Parts: sequence; structure tokens; C-alpha cells
Amino acid sequence: MQEPVTPSNEEAEISLLDIVNFLHASWKKLAVASLIGAVLGLGGWFALGSYSADYVLLNNNNNNSYALDLVSWKMLQKSLPNLADQIIDERKAPENQISLYRQMSDERWWQKNVVPSYALSKADTKDLAGISKDLDAASTTILNLTLTATGSSKEQSIDNVRAVSQFLRSGGAYLHLRSLLNGYESQTMSTAAEVQQKMTNTQVEMGYQQERARQLEDLHKRFPGNTSSAQQVVDAKDSSAKYLPLQTQIIAANNDINASKETLSRLQKRLDQIALIKTFLEQALPLQDQTFDGLVLDKQLLEIESNLRTKLAKDDSNGVEFLNELDAQLLSIQVRFTKGLEANTAPTSSGKKGMIKATAGGLAAAFFLMLLVLLGHRMWINVKSGVTK
Repeated sequence: MQEPVTPSNEEAEISLLDIVNFLHASWKKLAVASLIGAVLGLGGWFALGSYSADYVLLNNNNNNSYALDLVSWKMLQKSLPNLADQIIDERKAPENQISLYRQMSDERWWQKNVVPSYALSKADTKDLAGISKDLDAASTTILNLTLTATGSSKEQSIDNVRAVSQFLRSGGAYLHLRSLLNGYESQTMSTAAEVQQKMTNTQVEMGYQQERARQLEDLHKRFPGNTSSAQQVVDAKDSSAKYLPLQTQIIAANNDINASKETLSRLQKRLDQIALIKTFLEQALPLQDQTFDGLVLDKQLLEIESNLRTKLAKDDSNGVEFLNELDAQLLSIQVRFTKGLEANTAPTSSGKKGMIKATAGGLAAAFFLMLLVLLGHRMWINVKSGVTK
């Protein structure tokens, strides 16, 4: 059998003239394919392209404190995607915003679509670095947050960016409230045991103090002449106290007993305060699992605090102290995510974007696809002709 002839290197080489001839013969097909690709890309943009809307939230400074600093913003940037994912898993996302919540469950979405503006840019800090050390703080001060969202229509994009703004505020408030409740919960568990242990130790020590005072009083009865005009009070446990007059030692011992009683009273009031915290948590924790809207939850917790205050005894200063602290923390979170983050302008929609990109992408894709088809066809013809030879 005759073996097929392998083309020589000279025959396998493609000359510039071959390329020119190939383009001359195929330019019409390439042009038509590119035109069709551009039309398809433009049609896809019309059909699938989305509108974009922007919304600017000011980071207001209330009582010399911004609603968000760099650390708290980074915390929200990490935690809000997890919260959005949790809301989806528990099927508590609004039905018309499930796709938006799926987008917000991606941390990269927050990095791209929620952009903070700082008081000083990186370029400013480089230029002014040698002027003042206070610029370090200014460079991390957030002035506002620019939110961006897309939608199938102009109205939809505006609704979506409003929903993102609402989720940022309500979700941020929820995360802060959850952290607050977790702190109180751990406090009731660890602090209560610690206070109980301190009370036990104090009671044991007070028993020794009372026994010491009784023995000193017995000695004073046996030696009534052991008195002195000096009323110096010293520590009854001091090694030199035994050489002092018995009356002085009795006074010092009773002072120690009184100090222990005061300590026990303080610790008991602390336990009563912890019991009040537990009562608050018993009503607050179930509400935490019913809603993910922190602003709604904040109002509910303020109502619980108000009801507990009405039932509090008038002389319960420790209970009042806890409720005052709780009220201040709840109001601070409420103000931070309402008045602290608010917009002074309505959302703006810039319309659809990416028309040129979609058209150019369709044109380039169709051009190279047709080019590959034509080259493949040309190579197939060359292979067939080589086998025939």
C-alpha cells in the first residue's frame, strides 16, 4: 500500500499572501457574523440589562460620636451577609426580595455595592502626613455610605436600593442588640456564680471575725482594768494588735465585722440586680428569635424595660441603675441606626448601563467564532487535499 505523503515544511508554512487571500475571501462572512453578534449583544442588553440606582446615607455625628466608625463598619460588612443568609434559610425574607437577599448574602457584594467615603482620601493623607498626627483619625472617619442596587426597571432598582438601606439599618441594629443580649446572658451566668462565691467567702471570714470579737470581749470581762484612753483603731489581724488595749482591739474587730456585713449587703444587692437581668432576658430572648428587624426589636425591648421599671421597688437603687443603663444602651442603638444613618436626598437611578460593553462583547464573540469556523474549514480542506495527494 502507498503511504500518504506528508507535506513538507515549506508547504506547511503560511505566507502573508495566504493570510491576505484568506481575509479577502472571507471578509464578508466575518463582517456579517460580527454584525449579527453586535445585534444579539444589543438585544441581550435590552432583554437582560438592569437599571442601577444609588442611595447616599450620611454618617451623622451625634453627641461627639459617629453612627459608624471604621471598626464597626468592618464588623457589619462581615456580619450582614451571614444575617441575610440566615433570613433566607429561615424563610423570613420578603417574597419580592429573595433574589436581593441572596445577593446581600455574599460578602463581595457589600464590598462592591456599599462604598464608604472617608474624610481624607489616601492621596490626602500622603500629602498631609507631615502636618498633624490628628490626620490619622480623620483618614478613618466615615462621612457617608453610597449604596448601589440594580433592578429590571428604574422603579425596581430604586425599591431595591431602599430595601438595602433598610436592611443595613435594621440588620445593623439587630446585630448590636444580639451582642448586647449575649453580654447580659453571659453576665448572669458567670457573674452570679462569682458573686455567690464571694458571699460564701465573706460569710466564712465574718464567722472568724465574730469569734475573735467574742473572745476579746471575754478577755475584757476578765481584765476590766486593761483599758486606755487612746482610741486608736487598727487592723485586728495585725501581728502587733495583740499588744494594744483590749478595748481598742474590740473596736477594730467590730469594724471588720461591720465591713463584712456591708460587703454581704452589696453582694446581695448585686444578686438582686442579676435576678432582674434574668427577668429581662426571659422576656427579651424569645423576641430575638421572632424578628430580624433590629429597629422593631429595639422598641419591644424598650417596652419590656418600661414595664419592669413600673414594678420596681422605689428604694431598689441597684435595679434602677441597671434599668437606666439598659435604657441608655437601647436608645443609643436606636438613634445610631435611625438618626445616625439617614439620607438627605432621594435615591437616584442612572438608567441601564453597559450597552456599549454588551454590543462590543457580542461583536467580538461572533467575529472570533466565525474566524475559528473558517480556519477550521480551511484546515480540513488542506488535510483532505494532502491525503488525496
